Amino acid sequence: MKIEVLGTGCTKCKRLEERTKEAVQELGIDAEVSKVEELDQIIEYGVFKTPGLVIDGEVKATGKVLTVKELKKLLS
Repeated sequence: MKIEVLGTGCTKCKRLEERTKEAVQELGIDAEVSKVEELDQIIEYGVFKTPGLVIDGEVKATGKVLTVKELKKLLS
């Protein structure tokens, strides 16, 4: 599974990245979590409000910091 956190480096983006890694660890799944900070790459996904969350190429959330519980539900 490939998970991308989209954001330019703001506090909310960093928090989403941390929570995503925590959810992956708690679920014990094999996933690669990466941070996408390049604005042109973020726009390619059609995301105009960060942070954004992309799972296996599909945008799952934009503009909010999901909780670990919400993330675990998306990843299950």
